[in-house]
Amino acid sequence: MNKKKVMNLNKKRRAKRTRAKLFGTAEKPRFSVHRTNKYIYAQVIDDNKGNTLFAGSTREAKVTKGTKTLKAAALGELLAKKAKEVGIEAMVFDRGSYRYHGRVKSIAEALRSSGIKI
Repeated sequence: MNKKKVMNLNKKRRAKRTRAKLFGTAEKPRFSVHRTNKYIYAQVIDDNKGNTLFAGSTREAKVTKGTKTLKAAALGELLAKKAKEVGIEAMVFDRGSYRYHGRVKSIAEALRSSGIKI
């Protein structure tokens, strides 16, 4: 197997290990994060029904200047505002195959500071 296939397989395994421990309900949905080189995407999912309640990305967040970590924090605040409008006060954090550090940590801590329980 070539190196790229091995890396993708390892990434899928890490994500599967993380997802095996998490499940979102209507009262406490799953907060899933996806990272690319340029943007970060997040969505809040009800796994019982299998639908996305709401989503957002750093493309939507109105921050144009600053680092990607600061933009991720702005996205966390935006999603916390959306969650409070819907009536969600607690979520299960699904980091996927990413480490809890950098942009992923920034978005989670912004949610916590905005009053969402993770």
